[in-house]
Amino acid sequence: MCGCCGCGDDGKDTEDGGQRGSNPMVKKRGCTDIIVLVVFILFWVGMVYITVFSIMNGRIWTMFYGYDSFGNACGMQNIREVSSNFSGRDNTNEKYVFFMDIIRPKSSLEVCVEKCPDRELKNAQELIAFYNETGVSLTRYDITPYECTDKDLQNTKGPCPVFPVHHSADILSRCIPASFSNFTSNLKETVLGYLNEFDIFRYVIADLYASWKLMLLLAGIAFVLAIAVVVLIRFIASVVVWVILALAIIGSLAGTGFLWWTYVEKKNSMDMKTANEIPFLQIEIDSENAFLAYSIIATILTVILLLVILVLRKRIALAVALFNEAGKCIVAVPMILVQPVWTFICLILFYVYWVVVLAYISTAGTAVLDKDTGFVNYEESQPVRYMWWYHLVGLIWTSEFIIACQQLVVAGAVAKWYFTRDKKTLKNPLGDAVCMLILHHMGSVAFGAFIITLVKLPRWILMYLHEKLNGSQNKCAQYCLKCCICCLWCLEKCLKFLNQNAYTIVAIRGTNFCSSARKAFTTIVSNVLRVAAINSVGDFILFLGKVAVMTGTGAIGILMFKGDPNLHYFFIPVLLVFVFSYFIAHGFLSIYEMVIDALLLCFCEDCQINDGVTPGREYYMDPSLMKFVKNSSEAIAALNKRRDGGGEDVTDGGVPARESTPLRGEQPSPGGKADVTDDQQQETARI
Repeated sequence: MCGCCGCGDDGKDTEDGGQRGSNPMVKKRGCTDIIVLVVFILFWVGMVYITVFSIMNGRIWTMFYGYDSFGNACGMQNIREVSSNFSGRDNTNEKYVFFMDIIRPKSSLEVCVEKCPDRELKNAQELIAFYNETGVSLTRYDITPYECTDKDLQNTKGPCPVFPVHHSADILSRCIPASFSNFTSNLKETVLGYLNEFDIFRYVIADLYASWKLMLLLAGIAFVLAIAVVVLIRFIASVVVWVILALAIIGSLAGTGFLWWTYVEKKNSMDMKTANEIPFLQIEIDSENAFLAYSIIATILTVILLLVILVLRKRIALAVALFNEAGKCIVAVPMILVQPVWTFICLILFYVYWVVVLAYISTAGTAVLDKDTGFVNYEESQPVRYMWWYHLVGLIWTSEFIIACQQLVVAGAVAKWYFTRDKKTLKNPLGDAVCMLILHHMGSVAFGAFIITLVKLPRWILMYLHEKLNGSQNKCAQYCLKCCICCLWCLEKCLKFLNQNAYTIVAIRGTNFCSSARKAFTTIVSNVLRVAAINSVGDFILFLGKVAVMTGTGAIGILMFKGDPNLHYFFIPVLLVFVFSYFIAHGFLSIYEMVIDALLLCFCEDCQINDGVTPGREYYMDPSLMKFVKNSSEAIAALNKRRDGGGEDVTDGGVPARESTPLRGEQPSPGGKADVTDDQQQETARI
């Protein structure tokens, strides 16, 4: 895969080819987490084996055509699998499954017929008349309706049907009664009968068929709007954030003042009644006490809100600045917006493959003849039972692997863009990130996806058990399962967030997954307020962007569909347009979120390694971000001096870092020192 896969990566060589200095991006990378990658490849060898085995032994056509009680698929030529006279029949013309006793279908004899009964047959004479009229025998293959006796007509297992034989419709190649009025007084008609009577289902399908072209056009409009929102967010983010904060402050103060004013009014009214010795009801006392409690709670919450905004004001400003930087990055690397499309295509292809193989596995079994009834049953072998679990693990692990690949590619492209001084020299950072993933870090991605699998699989199992216990009287067990499911869900969310940041460190430093996750965790913990501010503010702004795309596309859809006279229920296509446009916007704006998270780690890494003043340790960040570091004035002055030609011409291969510079308002990080040799210290002193 790469020339240095055997030795790993020590993270010492930088992009400029020298020792680690001002640029943390490593150039000579090794292959990380090779053992996990080998395990993942071997796991997929097992997935391929399951695919071949299930296709060779599965009978997927029975899911679509149905099959009779003797193992013969309807509508096709069959091969003989057991020593039964009815096995291996040619059912090419018999395409529908008929149940001898529809009330007890699981124990009923099933045969393949050419046509489902189109009317109710109440006795043997009507059964014979139907046979003479259509040539369709609703009996076992070896007899005709003329041979049915009174004893046969009462036997669920045949050879003749149990009367009455109901008027049936073809549903999934099965003869299903069109009405259940004779079965129960509560259920007068089946869903099919209801839909046939009122034509709702047919109208909806017709509307979707008539409007699919406009729906595709609206999906394209949502695509364009999502890109426009991504570009515009960098310009309107600051306005939106400060307007929301101002409204929150004004609303909190106004609400608290209104509650206190109401309480004072009620108290004055009670005092006047007391002075005039006018009796009052208990409800008035309760109302006064309630407004007092509400006023106190609102005051406490308002004070907390004001304190939080006061503490986080600079960090909120950093979030706005990172939004602007993310916009610049996306404009510089526009192909980064295509990543959700490729990820979506890969996931869809994998899910189709997984479902098809699952269908083959579910129909894989050994034909066994029941000597008592003569029916053929398919028994699941022991290996197939293990294949279910293996296939389920493959679903989770591979899905998370595909998503993690996108996260690492985006992080790599962002890091490449951030840690390049002259942005004009960038050629294809996204292509470089893809090559970096394929040649060096597939193992790290597989490792991160496997950790998520270890948490998600038990959660799914517990959810299945909880569903099974829904009707149980054991409330304690249900409560414990709910608690475990909630805890695993929280753990999964935390691990996903940590993994995404770990991939950014992998892209920057080229270290293995565990080392990168440890570094990402310490960085997040040391900047927890910034992370909280950026995530809360950022998520809200991105949510507003998704809503804007969804409502804008939906409004256009309403204008288009409302005037179409061919549509019966135009709100159905409009509803689908709302859903699709939201997911399209989510796909693009989730990339924006990834870019912001990656930029935050790059910013922290930049602050830790460089000081913005010392030659060779200049910041890579934009001047708009420099005001959020401790020595902002010195760094900006040094930057202006270099731009004016007053300083040295500093390249990426500058002097190595001696000590990290903490962010403004923070204590120096205990890991803030870089490794420096004696020769490097002498060179630093000379400069």
